[in-house]
Amino acid sequence: MTSTLIKHARVVMGENKLVKCDLLLKDGLIAELAEDLVCEADHIVDAKMALLLPGLIDVHVHFREPGFADKETIATGSSAAARGGFTTVFAMPNLNPVVDNVAVLQNMQALNRRDAVVKIKQYAAISAGLTANKVDDLPALAKAGAIAFTNDGKGVQTADTMYQAMQAAAKVHKVLVAHVEDDSLIHAGVMNAGPSAKALGLPGASKLSETSQLARDLMIAKATGVHYHVAHLSALESVELIRIAKQHSINVTAEVSPHHLLLDDSMIVKDDANMKMNPPLRSADDRAALIAGLLDGTIDMVATDHAPHTDREKAQSMLTAPNGVTGIETSFPLLYTHLVKPGIMTWHRLLEVMNQKAAEVFGLTDAATKLAVGQPADLALFDIDHAHTIRADEFASKGSNSPFINWTIFGQTQATWVNGKQVYAAERSEAWQNVI
Repeated sequence: MTSTLIKHARVVMGENKLVKCDLLLKDGLIAELAEDLVCEADHIVDAKMALLLPGLIDVHVHFREPGFADKETIATGSSAAARGGFTTVFAMPNLNPVVDNVAVLQNMQALNRRDAVVKIKQYAAISAGLTANKVDDLPALAKAGAIAFTNDGKGVQTADTMYQAMQAAAKVHKVLVAHVEDDSLIHAGVMNAGPSAKALGLPGASKLSETSQLARDLMIAKATGVHYHVAHLSALESVELIRIAKQHSINVTAEVSPHHLLLDDSMIVKDDANMKMNPPLRSADDRAALIAGLLDGTIDMVATDHAPHTDREKAQSMLTAPNGVTGIETSFPLLYTHLVKPGIMTWHRLLEVMNQKAAEVFGLTDAATKLAVGQPADLALFDIDHAHTIRADEFASKGSNSPFINWTIFGQTQATWVNGKQVYAAERSEAWQNVI
């Protein structure tokens, strides 16, 4: 295996300090690091004082293959992950076929190994087809290597199904991940119920769809002792419920998406399907509560819910277009630009919510969580000094359905390594170069 010496990088030291550092990558691991390394290597990368971090971890992505390859494939999705600085991602099971039995899971694992340029952990479904009331054979799926269980895209509609699933997940010591949504309370809503929906003449969806099912699940989680993880929080009341649950020692963790942190429904000023996602963008007060919850530890991590669709699908009205936006290529620069750069969030906390908490919650042993000798050489290099405008034509993903097109950001990825192998290099970038 070749070796790589990364020169003149900046790394995070302590809570919020950046210091100069060189790293040697060898045999898939970080072999040495010091302020000024002098050693031989097959490749030398001049980081030009760009920021070097452990590779980011995203516990919530949709790579669409098999079944929906016109939207995304494992190859394009993992390339998008690498372009975003992510080295480990968790793929959702809402595919065709749904990953709800061992044979399909094993096939997915084989496809992931064959086509991905980053590490993919595969979720399995809680119940057949994501909608059945009968719980899948979770012990067999766990034994076959499912990272965790979720019916993402669908809320578990009956309390007894969730109760059985939590009991089964607890027995095999796996996390149960919930998409909390009571279908009976959606009322065909396509955006948050509120003034913006009324102004646009679009049907609104109440927060009760999320919060009522979350309250139900937290009580079941308390009764079963399962590790319960809540996907894509969107509501102020949801943050409050998680906070109270943690105070009462319920084993719960939660994630929030970049779009719910940076957007709210007041920003939807026209019928624009690139602003349509599930859960929908809520109010400014909800958004403020999500940021506060992320800062104080109530919300444990950021997950993109990367959900690519075709241009044709997203050209429709919000009434008929599918839910979901892309996010894995813009997540880090958006959070750096809007939270870290202005001093709202420390570097230490950003590393926690984009890497360390995910590894801790899901028990990852093959992902770097810090820059240290012996850690996997999963790394990403970011240019935090120069502005960049997000363009629809630059994505590695097949999908360009992003609400952040034309936003100006700092923190573009310059290079990404997985197990010491470079899997992404920014085109025409002067922030890195190889000298052999």
